[in-house]
Amino acid sequence: MINRKKIPVALTIAGSDSGGGAGIQADLKTFAALGVHGTSAIACLTAQNPKRILGIEPCSPKMLRLQIEAVFEELNPTAAKTGMLFSAKNISVVAAFFTDSKSKSQKTKLIVDPVMVSTGGARLLEASAEKTLREKLLPLAALATPNLDEAEILSGQKISDVEAMRNAARKIFWRFGCPVLVKGGHLKNSGEATDVFFDGKMELLLSAPFVKGVRTHGTGCTYSAAICAALALGRDLPQAVQIGKKFVAAAISDSYRIGKHSALANFTVASRK
Repeated sequence: MINRKKIPVALTIAGSDSGGGAGIQADLKTFAALGVHGTSAIACLTAQNPKRILGIEPCSPKMLRLQIEAVFEELNPTAAKTGMLFSAKNISVVAAFFTDSKSKSQKTKLIVDPVMVSTGGARLLEASAEKTLREKLLPLAALATPNLDEAEILSGQKISDVEAMRNAARKIFWRFGCPVLVKGGHLKNSGEATDVFFDGKMELLLSAPFVKGVRTHGTGCTYSAAICAALALGRDLPQAVQIGKKFVAAAISDSYRIGKHSALANFTVASRK
């Protein structure tokens, strides 16, 4: 009998991106690139391409719950991440599952990417769902990964430089009780893409050079998925964040052309070693 290699399992609960650059599609490619078996629960369908979103349709709460239950019933992910959940009902479904003592999720590390606003400014979370995100989901997170716009909303302050990012990270930690990674890749007038990690004790400033002439789609999804994969592989949180930063920086640097757009190279293990 062949003794086959056993690899860890990670789960993404997010939206489907018909353009293939973000959401579920980006997450699964990232999991595979880092040597983790990827599973998924689709929270909403989007009709989108790298330029714009044409439509959003949420999955029913019942079907979302069933997808998550099906994964945990047989595969039991050691790490999971949320992306675009869109509605208050679907956020509540996810939060309820991860607080249900009867589920197998009690030891699963949950990354919450609070997808509220795209880097292009599109609203990706119903306004009525923000309270549910704050009160039910963020307190469960092993890590929250807001972009600059989302960090401004969650911290209640403007962010114009790295020092403001550091302050925002602390405010988010103390408000919601979860470690946070504020992603600064779109910070204006900055020479590097700098992110701030804070877990209540440790602060990390993670920097990488900007790659000129490349405008990619799905960097936030890829970043949080890489962190999730690293946690599934047994890394601790600071290590996982650093692995995620290295992975997304390489994915941007190695990006390729699709039509008139650039796409992240988040599909090969070889370039990450």
